[in-house]
Amino acid sequence: MDRGTAARAPQIGDEFGAATGNGVWLRRYHAAAEAPVRLVCFPFAGGSASYYFGLSGLLAPGVEVLAVQYPGRQDRHAEPCLASVAELADGVVPHLPCDGKPFALFGHSLGAIVAFEVARRLRGPAGPGLPVHLFVSGGLARPYRPAGRSGAFGDADILAHLRAMGGTDERFFRSPELQELVLPALRADYRAVATYEAPGPGRLDCPITALIGDADERTSPEQAATWRERTGAAFDLRVLPGGHFYLDGCQEQVAAVVTEALTAGPGV
Repeated sequence: MDRGTAARAPQIGDEFGAATGNGVWLRRYHAAAEAPVRLVCFPFAGGSASYYFGLSGLLAPGVEVLAVQYPGRQDRHAEPCLASVAELADGVVPHLPCDGKPFALFGHSLGAIVAFEVARRLRGPAGPGLPVHLFVSGGLARPYRPAGRSGAFGDADILAHLRAMGGTDERFFRSPELQELVLPALRADYRAVATYEAPGPGRLDCPITALIGDADERTSPEQAATWRERTGAAFDLRVLPGGHFYLDGCQEQVAAVVTEALTAGPGV
């Protein structure tokens, strides 16, 4: 399976959410205490929990959304960033609620890899149990490695890649102050993807839904379909209009896909 990422700097004016009581890793933006299922969402490289504010609002109150806040960004900006997928996954797992409510995982780009690794770690006897569904958004695109540098990259490479990917507020590229705030997290996330080694053969027991944009130049439907190899349960591939950050303009469609899958899923 291809490894990959896409990243962008946090958008200016990101919303902040309240902590959930499960430590500093999770954010709840909309009350949905009576929801029969929760969705834990993982951001892309350079992203933060607030990216899922809109999706959370669309899914509430039928689905409770918890968004993961990686160290080193927004209200966790003073904490050291984690520079490996394993560290990110290991950090999240102890903070997942263990109240018996069924839950699913959703990750975009880098977040898809982290969500997958969290699902792998939940196969053991401890913790909140197994997810009822895994949603991998943005596929597993090719890792970004500047030509001729064998995976090494500097700040100029990261900024050039962000601009090429699109979706980042142009004010970010004109503001050294913003860049100084955001680049530590971006460096760590790029390193996490560049050093990630996909595991050998092994399948999850939960269904997987892969979602991509039809104009995503980094991930083709054929590449996204390789997620089928990662589950012994059902697999579904959804292609929606847009590029790698198709989710920006397709939140209602994504909410419908999630709701449909979780309503039909076992144990929900």
